[in-house]
Amino acid sequence: MAEASVEESGGASEKDGEAYSGLFGAIPYAFGSSRSWLFKAYVVVGGLAALLVAILIALSLVTLVSRTASAGGGSLTLSRAFFVLVGLFVVGPLLAPVLFVARRHRRVGDEKGYDTGLALAGYLFFAALYVGLVITIPTGQQESVGGALAGVVEFLYSLPQIWGLVPPALAAVGIYLTHRLLR
Repeated sequence: MAEASVEESGGASEKDGEAYSGLFGAIPYAFGSSRSWLFKAYVVVGGLAALLVAILIALSLVTLVSRTASAGGGSLTLSRAFFVLVGLFVVGPLLAPVLFVARRHRRVGDEKGYDTGLALAGYLFFAALYVGLVITIPTGQQESVGGALAGVVEFLYSLPQIWGLVPPALAAVGIYLTHRLLR
């Protein structure tokens, strides 16, 4: 009875709801269940970017641990935990649109506008990560830039490095707000 009422409302059946469990099953499920080509492209790009970031964070953590293995706890333990935290703050928003869409398709059904909106929010997060990285470039490594965006890049260079956290944080909040507004 519950299966029929879910199917009649346009949602997925219980059988489809069991099509994935956890993160690794949600990615192919969201890709296969979406009709939005922009979202399907985001699943591929966002999934590969999240995998790359996870590998880079893991390798940098291994390097940090090997360099500081003989040292005691304290601030070194904090820096190790900070690597993991930074990784979660980057990988989480990269995968959030995929997880939101998979959950929505499992519970409610397909809505192309929702999928497209979350894909756009995900790509905006990519752009915000890039802007944040430009802000955090150390002064000695900044290069002079010409062209149409020279003024923008010079402005980003002039900001304090801590401001590099602002664009990705705002974009991550934007992903959540997009989910809330379009659901």
